Amino acid sequence: HGRGAWSPSRLLLTGVVIAAGWGALISFLLVMAPQQNLPGMLFWLMGDLAHTDRALPGLLILIIGLLFTLPRARSLNLLARGEAQAAVLGVEIQPLRLQLYLTASLLTATAVTLGGSIGFVGLVIPHMLRLFAGSDHRLLLPASVLGGGTLLLLADTMARTILAPQQLPVGVLTAMLG
Repeated sequence: HGRGAWSPSRLLLTGVVIAAGWGALISFLLVMAPQQNLPGMLFWLMGDLAHTDRALPGLLILIIGLLFTLPRARSLNLLARGEAQAAVLGVEIQPLRLQLYLTASLLTATAVTLGGSIGFVGLVIPHMLRLFAGSDHRLLLPASVLGGGTLLLLADTMARTILAPQQLPVGVLTAMLG
């Protein structure tokens, strides 16, 4: 491989190294944390909505992200047909990618900040909806927001009631879906 070439295996190994480094830092923080903070920290790591009492800023960011992304749905539909075809039809690939990567990063960071690591909602829902509603991003984007929110609400309700009065982290239930 040439200098700077990103093969799939190199990308995968880089992800493993980064995850291991952050995992070590998180473990260090857990060890050094005061005892009374540990339950909240562990629940956040496993995904928990119990402490999302300040969700309004996250909701605003979600709405802004959706409003920013929806006008790009046509370009996403064309890009799904292949880069060459999208470029021929007038899609500026690199700026679109940068905009979408930044928007996805902001939305992901907001979600993780609020609820911790709640996995598979963003993977399962869009693919499931694509089976039922097709691949038109004009419908798929808002449907994914609503479907993901609905799944998360149902999973959180189950997490709070299955072992009542104890509560499971919602991320544990959503991980079982994956």
